[in-house]
Amino acid sequence: MLEVAWVGVDVGKAHHWVVAADPQGRVVLSRKVANDQQEIARVVAEVGKLAGRLVWTVDLTTAEAALLLAVLFSGGQTVRYLSGRAVNQAAASYRGEGKTDARDAHVIADQARMRRDLPVLRPGEDLVAELRLLTSQRADVVGDRTRTLNRLRQHLTAVCPALERVAEPASQGGWLVLLARYQRPAAIRRAGVRRLSALLAAQGVRAGTAQQLAEAAVAAARTQSLRLAGEEVAAELVAALAQQATDLGVRIATLDREIAKRFGRHRLAKVICSMPGFGFRLGAELLVAIGDLDQVDSADQLAAYAGLAPVANDSGKRTGRRRRPVRYNRALRRAMYLAALVAIRCDPAARAYYQRKRAEGKRPIQATICLARRRTNVLWALLRDDRTWQPEPPVKPHHEPQAA
Repeated sequence: MLEVAWVGVDVGKAHHWVVAADPQGRVVLSRKVANDQQEIARVVAEVGKLAGRLVWTVDLTTAEAALLLAVLFSGGQTVRYLSGRAVNQAAASYRGEGKTDARDAHVIADQARMRRDLPVLRPGEDLVAELRLLTSQRADVVGDRTRTLNRLRQHLTAVCPALERVAEPASQGGWLVLLARYQRPAAIRRAGVRRLSALLAAQGVRAGTAQQLAEAAVAAARTQSLRLAGEEVAAELVAALAQQATDLGVRIATLDREIAKRFGRHRLAKVICSMPGFGFRLGAELLVAIGDLDQVDSADQLAAYAGLAPVANDSGKRTGRRRRPVRYNRALRRAMYLAALVAIRCDPAARAYYQRKRAEGKRPIQATICLARRRTNVLWALLRDDRTWQPEPPVKPHHEPQAA
C-alpha cells in the first residue's frame, strides 16, 4: 500500500473521471464514475485501499460537483481545488495533444502532487449555499428581463418609433402596464389621457406619474397617423413582452425577499451592511464569492482574490509597471466595485478619497478601483474582529495612573 496518493477528478455533469497517481506520478487507477452517490462511494473505497492517505483535487466546485464533494466531505477526505484554466494551461506541457477526460484528470492529479499552493475546500454553510443558488437565479432572471425589454423596444419601434423614444419600461413600471393594454397609435389616441391615466392609477401607479405617462404616450401617438407594415403582429408581441417583463419583475422581487431573509440570518450580515455601500444584495454576493471566510488570512489576500491588487508586469528594461491579475474572483470584484460606487454617493469619506484620486489624474474607473482596494482593508478588519463599521476609528479608553 502506498503512503500517499493524489487523486484528480475531472468533474462532469453525468459522470466524472477519477485518476489516482503515486508519489512518482505514475497512474495507479483511472476510471469513469457516474455522478451517483453509490458509484462515488464505491470508487472512494477502492482508492482508499491503494494508499494510507489520499489527497483529492477537483477542477469544479459548481452544482455538477455538489454530490461528489458531499460524499468526500462526509468521508473526511482532504479536497483541494485546481481551476479549469490552470488545468488547460498545465495540460499544454504534458506529452500528447489529445484532450480527454482521463488525460485532464491525470493532469489534475499530477499538478496536485507537485504543487503545495492549492486551496483546501471545506464543507460550505447551508445558508451560503442557499444564497449562492438564489443570487445565481436572480442574475438569470434579471438577464431574462433585460432581454425581454430589449425585444419589446425593438417591436415597439415597428409600431410607433415616437412611442419607443419616450417609453422607459426599464425604469418606470407604469409603461409596462400601459403597453400591455395599448400599443398602436390609433388606439392610444382614442383612449385619451383621461382613460390612460385612470388605467395606470387603477394598477397602483401614482396619480402624478400616471398623468405624466399618459400625456407622453398620447403626444407620441399624435405624431404618427400612418399604419406600418406588420403593425398588428408587432403590437401583439409588445403586449405579450410587456406582460412577461412584469411577471419577471415580480419574480425578481420575490427572490430579493428570499435573499434578504436568508442574508439577515447570517452571523456577519450586520457587520457587512454597516459598511457604506453594502446592502443585502451586494452583501449576499460578497458572502457567496468569498465562501469560507477562514481561508482569508489577510486584507492583501482578500484584495488579491478580488483582483484589486495589481501584479508586476516587468519585461526587459521595462520595470515598475503593474497590471490586473488574470486569476481572480470576478463576482467578488464586482461586489467590491459596485459597493465603492454606492459609497461615493453616500459616504463623505469615500467621496473625498475618490475626488483626491481624480485630482491626481486617475480616470473614474481607476479611482473607483483604488477606493475599492482601500475599503477591502476595512472590510477584512471588520470581518476579522466581528464588529460593525464606524465613521471614526474607535478611541482607546484612557486610563488614569493610579495614585501611589
